[in-house]
Amino acid sequence: MFLTGGATALLLGWRAATIDIDLSMDPEPRGAFEAIARLKVDLDVNVDIASLADFIPRLPGWRERCRFIESVGDIQFFHYDPSSQALWRLERYHQRDLEDVRQMLRRGLIRTEDLLRLLGAIEPEMLRYPAVDPSEFRRKVEQFVSSAEGAS
Repeated sequence: MFLTGGATALLLGWRAATIDIDLSMDPEPRGAFEAIARLKVDLDVNVDIASLADFIPRLPGWRERCRFIESVGDIQFFHYDPSSQALWRLERYHQRDLEDVRQMLRRGLIRTEDLLRLLGAIEPEMLRYPAVDPSEFRRKVEQFVSSAEGAS
């Protein structure tokens, strides 16, 4: 199970709450959807099943950068690759997303030079993501990197 978005922010300590839990499964464990249904009721929280690969291409080496959380029975839980999460947030470019990426940078989860390198690696695959304007995506990432490097 891979957690993303607000769940990562909450568990790693830079947010006090989240409105939903975003997760993806690879592979899908037996009984996962039954457990998620119970979780939604027990915690009164929305659970979204989505992979960042639905929004931007998978980054090279994404699996190796996932951060282990814990194992429960046969299921391992990870925070999805921080660089992937950061680029996904930068593509959306909402204020909360920008603050999340700043927090990831401050906590050493990502590096600005990696964001630019990894963006370059996925640019040829952006044709498969018609909702994303590749040049605008690059502009957003470069703008963030420039402001982050100017603030240090």
